[in-house]
Amino acid sequence: MTNKELLAVAMQQSALDLNCAPEDFLREESVVVHSCAHPQARRYLELPFYCNLVSYGNHIVASVNPEIEPAVRDYIRRFAAEHCFETPNLHVLNDALQQHGHRLCFMAEYFLPDLTALEERPCAYEVELWGPERFGGLYLPQWSNALCEKRRELDVLAAAALDRGRLVGLAGCSADCGAMWQIGIDVLPEYRRQGIASALTSRLALEILRRGKAPFYCAAWSNLRSVRNAVRSGFRPAWVELTAKSAAFVAQMNGEK
Repeated sequence: MTNKELLAVAMQQSALDLNCAPEDFLREESVVVHSCAHPQARRYLELPFYCNLVSYGNHIVASVNPEIEPAVRDYIRRFAAEHCFETPNLHVLNDALQQHGHRLCFMAEYFLPDLTALEERPCAYEVELWGPERFGGLYLPQWSNALCEKRRELDVLAAAALDRGRLVGLAGCSADCGAMWQIGIDVLPEYRRQGIASALTSRLALEILRRGKAPFYCAAWSNLRSVRNAVRSGFRPAWVELTAKSAAFVAQMNGEK
């Protein structure tokens, strides 16, 4: 693949997720569409969305429930696209959502590999590629970014760093949709700052590409450690997403009764 082809794959997938056309992400004006379920959407998404905003750097595609459509349409017309994903403007959208029992919940930045920068990086420890047959005893808190307990069936490949047989770092990928596999990474605290994360992330990304899939990486904007790893590993920012959920769901995420 080329960088242009990787971006096209990502836009095609986002279009399936949001119920829009891939070219909508390249328009010079924002677009609002009604959300609906799609069999080829990313498997971890709970569709239809109530309100989900995506930007690839131009304007916004908003995939919404018709109930909130007028408020979202007014919001993305009122503010510049890049400011729709930050405060203080976000308070305007959140106030509108709360009138319908919803609140802003997930905010994330997504990365694609830059094929001019992606390369296998050195690691001071032995690196092995593992398949699902090796994952059985690894669904533990220390590997919860690399592997997902709730969606074990999607975990398809991992790169493991071993210190004399002891697992010290693990990058795993989940087959979240037909064309794209998502990478997550964990390194034991005492082994961090040695380049293990970028070595495993880049190695796994190359293996995913060899299998004809597009690797992608997700991080919260404030998780600088994860963002730095993405950049060191040869990834670059590609798109951003903002998702609203029910007020009850947000309260549960915050540990409230």
